[in-house]
Amino acid sequence: MEKADLEELRGKVPCSAVLEDAGFALDLKESSRKAMKYRRAAEIIIVIHDGNGWFDPLSDAKGDVFTLVEHLDGFPFAAALYVVAELVGFVPTEPVWTREARDRAPDLTITERWRVRRKPWPASATWRYLHDTRHIPEAVIRKAVAANLLREGPKGSMWASHTDSAGEVTGWEERGPDWRGFATGGAKVLFRLGRPDAPRLCVTEAAIDAMSRAAIEDIRADTLYLSTGGGWAPATAEALRTYAHRPGAHLVAATDNNAQGEIYARRLRDLAAEAGCGFERSCPPAEDWNAELGRNQESRGREKPKEDGCRMPAGRLKGDASPG
Repeated sequence: MEKADLEELRGKVPCSAVLEDAGFALDLKESSRKAMKYRRAAEIIIVIHDGNGWFDPLSDAKGDVFTLVEHLDGFPFAAALYVVAELVGFVPTEPVWTREARDRAPDLTITERWRVRRKPWPASATWRYLHDTRHIPEAVIRKAVAANLLREGPKGSMWASHTDSAGEVTGWEERGPDWRGFATGGAKVLFRLGRPDAPRLCVTEAAIDAMSRAAIEDIRADTLYLSTGGGWAPATAEALRTYAHRPGAHLVAATDNNAQGEIYARRLRDLAAEAGCGFERSCPPAEDWNAELGRNQESRGREKPKEDGCRMPAGRLKGDASPG
């Protein structure tokens, strides 16, 4: 097939068509206009570039519609061409929010957009969302606000900042009663709550989980509570690697109690082994730490504390083999 024919075929079949045909379903709550998350059991594929590209957040796999077929089915390139050709005319499901997309980019930079937003205050919509809906105690909210980590988002949502090594805001996690996403044009690095020089590094998948774990532990003074925002960008991995190489560092993989959380935990374990720092897998009995925080508040005084639902051995890992 000529190169021009390949380009024409590539332009006719979006990656979402391949995924829906393969039994994947769009996770609308976890998606944004520029990054649409598809799930099939424990498998996850993110579609980007207006449907022309994709990547697997749990591995290094990425590419175009042809490599997607190769990745899913193990077909050679020649066979993948036929699979894609058969999907010409297949119309994938269109998310409701795509009709609201705007063509122009935001007028302000990431830093400016963060700066013009107000910090949450007691009785504000964002404060009520965090305290009343997400069960985050006032002490934790006040600490996060004092550290310049939170902003009032639209319609009662919360913005939780991700920062680089210099403390500059690179983007923010967006969470609200009916919305979740990440700052348009922003970059995921790490949400950081606690002492920057703390030796214990508690890594979660969401800023709300980081604050929830801090609440459960009464904001330990020796701990820096971190969130990857559900991503594993090169900047995120490098920031975690820098922390892990500090003397006395102890890495706690406090990721979710599900298949994706276990994959993240294995990555963190490998990183700890590479750095030769302490490691611990700490898994919430509920699906995530915010759900566990809510459950603890409901049952406080009625039940004894429960042990973590899944735990890898703690210890110093230099020389350990990485998990299979």
